[in-house]
Amino acid sequence: MVIIEVTHPFHPKRGERLEAATRKKTWGEDRIMYYDPQGQLRSMLTSWTSLYELDSFMAASGGRSWFRVDDLLRLSALTAPTRPGRDGKGDL
Repeated sequence: MVIIEVTHPFHPKRGERLEAATRKKTWGEDRIMYYDPQGQLRSMLTSWTSLYELDSFMAASGGRSWFRVDDLLRLSALTAPTRPGRDGKGDL
């Protein structure tokens, strides 16, 4: 039996302790499965619970940034063609 705590700051169950039934990848996401008070199997993202382990980027940034530089560069490249006066081929 593994007891988890909901840690997401805006989740309505924040601070609530739940018994995890299983943990698995579902819909391409790491999820915790648990039973609600009515016995219905529910799930939530593992990153919203106390089982979540910070990746090295999040640990180093101390939670100050949710965006990695390479992700922002990729986003900039994707949006460049939609910016007025840009042909999508210039510097950032």
